Amino acid sequence: MLHSSKFIDEAKVYVKGGDGGNGCSAFRREKFIPRGGPSGGDGGRGGDVIFEASRHYNTLFHLRMNPEHTADRGRHGEGSNRTGRNGESLVVRVPVGTVVYHWDNGEQIHDFTHDGERFVVARGGRGGRGNQHFATPTHQAPTEKEDGQPGQMFTLRLEMKLLADVGLVGFPNAGKSTLISRLSAAKPEIAAYPFTTKEPVLGVVTMDEYGNETFIMADIPGLIEGASEGHGLGTTFLRHVERTRVLLHLIDLSEFNEHRPVEAYEIIQNELASYSGELVEKPQIVVATKADSAQDGTRWEELEAFCRERELPLYKISAITGEGLTELKAAAWAAVVEAREKMEAAEGEEDVEQRLGL
Repeated sequence: MLHSSKFIDEAKVYVKGGDGGNGCSAFRREKFIPRGGPSGGDGGRGGDVIFEASRHYNTLFHLRMNPEHTADRGRHGEGSNRTGRNGESLVVRVPVGTVVYHWDNGEQIHDFTHDGERFVVARGGRGGRGNQHFATPTHQAPTEKEDGQPGQMFTLRLEMKLLADVGLVGFPNAGKSTLISRLSAAKPEIAAYPFTTKEPVLGVVTMDEYGNETFIMADIPGLIEGASEGHGLGTTFLRHVERTRVLLHLIDLSEFNEHRPVEAYEIIQNELASYSGELVEKPQIVVATKADSAQDGTRWEELEAFCRERELPLYKISAITGEGLTELKAAAWAAVVEAREKMEAAEGEEDVEQRLGL
């Protein structure tokens, strides 16, 4: 489960590769060898700064608190042609789903999508050459040597996007937190006021009838009209919807909801489309919630007719009584399996094209 008062999904960090060690200027001084040649060793290479994706991290809080990361420098060369030791690389762990951007120009550097994935964000500098490399037949006692090159240094912006199979979207108090608490082991805060959920919550849903297969469900904090323009919680959490495979669009059927069901659906759809046209292209299941407290039957009839006309799958549930939860869970799982298969097929075609050089 992802639920922490320290949930941070953006961070600014400074990274610097280790500087290369300096080359050495030295000459052989050995007994019985009166005219020893140059013997200055090379400097060692500086260490790299490497980001590694880890599923054990679900926030960028540790990087917000510790933003500077510098790898070990290479050691200087020594006499007797001894090369300096290479600097140790520094491995910095980030959550799976982290996207790295250059701070200055906003260019995307890397997108971490799976556990254990590594990427060098700042390379260490090359070590300088010792004077042994500068000897020639006419210049047999060179004193020249090279200084090590500095390591790369960058200021980066990290942005974390949750990786989940199913994302729950809808107005505040549409029942997202209650639903994820019923279908998974997640324990979100639940109360009868807007924006109860102020950070995403991840829950693992287990399909016992399918050999304990699982999928990840994310409760995305409630959206309101104008969210794509910064209203309410604004775009703070809209980015987390981008990585989900399937969307469950929750709509409150009860009379306490100021919007009619169809109106509520269209408002949230417009916000998703305004943020990214790709969001409304994702597989979507409409979920009518709070069926136990809905007294006005026309609200359900309007939504049912609307979804039938647009061929949208629709399920009526009550997370309190359990009505419709089994059917919804099975439908969500089927949509996840189909989405996974399509993604695997697309990745397979991409691999073939790369091998063929297309």
